[in-house]
Amino acid sequence: MVGVGRFERVLLVCGAIGAVLFVVLFVVDGALRVDYSPLRHPVSALSIGESGWMQAANFIVTGLLFLACAVGLRPALRRLGGGPWVPVLIGLVGVGLIGAGFFATDPISGYPLGTPPVSPVRTTHGVLHDLFSTPVFTALPAASCVVGYRLARTGHRAWAAYSIGTAVVFLIGFVLAGVGFAQNPVLMPVGGLLQRLTLVVGFGWLAALAISLPRFPERPDPVAGPRA
Repeated sequence: MVGVGRFERVLLVCGAIGAVLFVVLFVVDGALRVDYSPLRHPVSALSIGESGWMQAANFIVTGLLFLACAVGLRPALRRLGGGPWVPVLIGLVGVGLIGAGFFATDPISGYPLGTPPVSPVRTTHGVLHDLFSTPVFTALPAASCVVGYRLARTGHRAWAAYSIGTAVVFLIGFVLAGVGFAQNPVLMPVGGLLQRLTLVVGFGWLAALAISLPRFPERPDPVAGPRA
């Protein structure tokens, strides 16, 4: 099988850099923003207002780095008998982040200060933001499931369990955060925290995978079948 070249390794590292950069920037920006609560408000709300350009840039730069990572994933996974689906899914995450950066979300959960908990009128840019955000929260767990399936078949059982576990935790966190942002009285006060933990789990998995994949030993697939 074809090994992973230096250029492909650089592309994979871009994914790890993007994951860490995204988390660090939204943590710092959220901590410094006046009238903003990281516990309650979503990361996307940081793109609202005069300083919203910082989170918008965070979305776009991270998306571009994830696209680079998606290109590097193809040869790295080919060594393990993997097909194109994981790079495509991670590429969709990158595209989703870029789109979310270009279109700011609508006010939510009372941010900015003085706005209602749920915006009574959806704007075009708010709808587009949600549409682009969808693959971030769906394609990423799908990719981790596919990786888990492939690694289980090639004997990397610990990594397979980690990947499947990431998908489960990520989806549960996504649903709970969504319920909080829908103003459920129990989860609304911690909706932002739940979303942040979800993103840390998912992006942390991608960063760890991007760094570790080139070091995985090639192992024959014991079961013939379609490539993941």
